[in-house]
Amino acid sequence: MFLLLSINSSINAQQTTKDNTSKSTPEGTAQLWGVIDGLSIEGLVEGPATATVPLQIACVFEYTEGDIFNPPALPAAINGMVHLDKALNGQITELRKSGKFAGHFLETLLIEPPKGAIKARQLLLIGLGDRNKFNADLMISVGRVAFREAARLSVKSFAIASDLKDAGIDSPTALVAANITKGIIDALHTQLYLKDKKLYSGSPVVKAVLLAGPSFFITAGVGIKAAIDSFKN
Repeated sequence: MFLLLSINSSINAQQTTKDNTSKSTPEGTAQLWGVIDGLSIEGLVEGPATATVPLQIACVFEYTEGDIFNPPALPAAINGMVHLDKALNGQITELRKSGKFAGHFLETLLIEPPKGAIKARQLLLIGLGDRNKFNADLMISVGRVAFREAARLSVKSFAIASDLKDAGIDSPTALVAANITKGIIDALHTQLYLKDKKLYSGSPVVKAVLLAGPSFFITAGVGIKAAIDSFKN
């Protein structure tokens, strides 16, 4: 609880701009926000279809008709989930609409896209549950699952896109990014504990990349840095 309060206080102290008025950052911009216990945590202005990583993670809510295509979802031109769905010939929408992937909270589905469809070799969907019950604290658990699945799949690095704005959720960008980061670091520490106790022998995950849109990159960075710093204090 103290850690959460510390992160929230730091974010509130540093965040001076609203999400919708943040300065736009050029696509492709990358920034190392910090390193903790051998894990580099980076930010990248990129969509989930075009980020160059072994494992791309994308988050989706339980399906509602047209949820990523109609307002208040971001316009298609800047909607990373729409681009990802299009790159896979609409299969993400089909999986969700048919109930084959229901998107229940923390439900996962691993997809191996056709070569060249997206930059990542593997795509992991993580469910966010009912959009009407969403709150930013849920993203701590999402961050934990993201890191643990990356470790289980033995990848050196992964990227995660919360895709909340793509789904039309007016979420607090800095807090969401902070909570994903907190979950990732929590899971990292568990993995290091297991390794120390000789209960895990896999290769370490050395880089986590948090994707953000051009208008949200700087604000997300505030949250990411606050989360990293909270583990160092």
